[in-house]
Amino acid sequence: MCNMSVDCDCCAVAEDPKMADIGILSSLDPVALDQACLDLVYSSEDPGKKDLIKRIESRNGVHTVEAAAEIGVGSREYELICID
Repeated sequence: MCNMSVDCDCCAVAEDPKMADIGILSSLDPVALDQACLDLVYSSEDPGKKDLIKRIESRNGVHTVEAAAEIGVGSREYELICID
């Protein structure tokens, strides 16, 4: 199982992982995908989520998703389908 860092995986010197993996998500709608990821992080019971949420909020991550939906990039509505 992979773990999640507060930094992008493209970061040369990323922080150590803080939160357990939430799974692999995919969508043709980038806004729906980001909203689903945000929702899964916020609803997680993992105590390490606080570090990731702090980073998301310090970078206005939720506002970015809201703005993208407002300008028509995609929709914040989604349906999670498990394909185990």
